[in-house]
Amino acid sequence: MSFVRRLLDERFWDHRRRSTSIAGISCAACALLLFEYYLLFGEGARWDLLAVGLVFVVVKIGLMVRFSVSN
Repeated sequence: MSFVRRLLDERFWDHRRRSTSIAGISCAACALLLFEYYLLFGEGARWDLLAVGLVFVVVKIGLMVRFSVSN
């Protein structure tokens, strides 16, 4: 077994999956909070920030429903 294969075992892929999920959730929350900040205190609504946050929410909920139905 090569060194790289021993280095990239199941734990690596599990940590990668969890860290990517947390990063996505954090970015979506940040986009939605920035949208709210600009809406309340800034120069008005920033629709691009709302779009990023809503795309995440729709994809996350859609995948949760899809995976719960298939199992």
